[in-house]
Amino acid sequence: MAKSLVIVESPAKARTIKKYLGRNYNVVPSIGHIIDLPKSKLGVDVENDFEPQYITIRGKGPILKDIKKEAKKVDRVLLATDPDREGEAISWHIANALNIPEDKQCRIEFNEVTKETVKTAVKNPRKIKMDLVNSQQARRVLDRLVGYQISPLLWRKLRKGLSAGRVQSVATKIIVDREKEITSFVPKEYWSINIDVKDEKNKEFMAKFYSDEKGDKKIETKEEADRITSLIKNKKITVKSIKKSLKKRNPNKPFTTSTLQQEASTKLGFTTKKTMALAQQLYEGIDVKGEGTVGLITYMRTDSTRISNDVRTNLENYINNEIGKEYLGKASVSSKGKKNVQDAHEAVRPTLAERHPNFLKTSLKMDQLRLYKLIWERFVASHMAPAIFDAVTFDLEVNGIIFRAHGSIMKFDGFLKIYSFASKSKDLKLPNLSEKDEVKLLKTIKEQHFTQPSARFTEATLVKEMEELGIGRPSTYSPTISTILARGYVEKEVKQLKPTELGFFVTNMLDNYFGEILNVHFTAELEKKLDDVEEGSMKWKELIKSFYSSFEVMLKFADEDIEEINLDEESDEVCKKCEATMLIKHGRYGKFLACSNYPECKYTEPIVNKIGVKCPTCEKGDVIVRKSRKGRIFFGCSRYPECKFVTWDRPSNYKCKICGEVMVYKETKKEKKLVCSVKECIHEEKIKDTEN
Repeated sequence: MAKSLVIVESPAKARTIKKYLGRNYNVVPSIGHIIDLPKSKLGVDVENDFEPQYITIRGKGPILKDIKKEAKKVDRVLLATDPDREGEAISWHIANALNIPEDKQCRIEFNEVTKETVKTAVKNPRKIKMDLVNSQQARRVLDRLVGYQISPLLWRKLRKGLSAGRVQSVATKIIVDREKEITSFVPKEYWSINIDVKDEKNKEFMAKFYSDEKGDKKIETKEEADRITSLIKNKKITVKSIKKSLKKRNPNKPFTTSTLQQEASTKLGFTTKKTMALAQQLYEGIDVKGEGTVGLITYMRTDSTRISNDVRTNLENYINNEIGKEYLGKASVSSKGKKNVQDAHEAVRPTLAERHPNFLKTSLKMDQLRLYKLIWERFVASHMAPAIFDAVTFDLEVNGIIFRAHGSIMKFDGFLKIYSFASKSKDLKLPNLSEKDEVKLLKTIKEQHFTQPSARFTEATLVKEMEELGIGRPSTYSPTISTILARGYVEKEVKQLKPTELGFFVTNMLDNYFGEILNVHFTAELEKKLDDVEEGSMKWKELIKSFYSSFEVMLKFADEDIEEINLDEESDEVCKKCEATMLIKHGRYGKFLACSNYPECKYTEPIVNKIGVKCPTCEKGDVIVRKSRKGRIFFGCSRYPECKFVTWDRPSNYKCKICGEVMVYKETKKEKKLVCSVKECIHEEKIKDTEN
């Protein structure tokens, strides 16, 4: 019979740890929370000092029963839930359910699921940290008070199915505010002038306008651009100054949750949800050929770039032995940096530097391997030497006008030898010139430009913005984005997050009546106070009281002041059953048409958004915009289910000149183009100016 029971959160982690600990240990999963606030009601006794009313989650009764049964068979119970506030709270709930005393040393934690760390952890149990538990209780109660009291208000005044949240509503407001900024943006004209020149040995290079004879560095009108080009026409161009220097490009620190989500989005095209799901799998354990089941990365919810001294020593040895002594960077100690960094865990890193991604090709699925490679390369590169470039700058003068040319050549690749995800710097060699040398003008390139508004947020840039503003914490970024997409407040357009009409409407209303709660500075300050609770410098119920005193006033005023609003719109369509006017209604998956005679007539039909392209498969239906259950836009045939044509890419009216199949639109940061819809065909074309 096992002598110890270890309780973890996930079945995958349970299987991994069981292999490490042997027959004297039984390892069982709780499968997340077992005890929580009820879903059907507020679950917080506002009149009784905000006491939470916890219950066993519906469907989790058998799991708790099994855990109690297994606990009676052993000498001790060890609680090994995730090493964060939420994990601490789950352990506390289980301890209470098992009647484990508060002073019992029953809590163990580890940031990586490896044999050594797990065995060390079971030898060093500690008491449950109530400050961490109380911080999580405060967060849970705050979120419940906001969500469960504003959401019903929205149901009564607007329509069923709407929701609000302490963090999700602020995130939506950030996106709405950016859209307002884009809409109100007034572009300003400016011009650029580049010159192609060659030296006496006919070596060509390009220089960009830097300043005019008055020192002005901006060209704002065509007249000014014409004046400058006339001043340099047929004039002698001389080298005014030459500046040579060594430039260093330093590696980035290891990943935090935020930077991992950003880089995985930018470099791998992963959503934040996918990144965290894959990271969870790598953390909990993978069956590696020749090693057995092992956790490949450390805990993936962290806002620290710190690594331990032992890990740093191991990494430096790896770089010395496997890459080369000249590639080892100077020792540096990563610090917390920002004030709101909890620094509870190390950075997201591989559990073993020697475990090169190439060794895991046969053990990992493709996306698992891609994410592991990203984490491994970032970690190893973080302690390597900087890349070094020979840089040279020419200032060319003609009639008092200065043009500047930059050149650089990599002298030492440094960390770039390992980090394949870094943006590459192309060598740009300038000719060997001296001051006062003359060059000949070959061509002048004058172009008109207009300033652009700030870009819409992507998942990556929204995470970065939330982190910089102090909104949410590592564990909340991904679920927050998933929530606002699922609620229909935000939608994706080519990876960009755009607020819907509903998102605008609800955000504006909440801003009018709950502006303090939606204020990013207020929300960030609240996050700091939650950290104070975790550190033991603030009582959690005092935090709730101070928040609720003003929130209750806002809630009462909003309930009395907001009039009921019908969001339904009349359409030009007539019901096919009773000929009554059809109304445009909002559903979980977007807008749809419904008969105004409801409930007498229950006829509904979808709103079809045609893109002006015939279905390339059946050639009878129209290609229409559709939306998946997760809110992602795709394109399909209007004759579905008779015709099952679907594609994620927007089809065009153009046919491939090679294979004759339909061409689809592709958009990257740098360009928009048409590519053949057949993956095996590599034909692509630039989009014409008349194309949208």
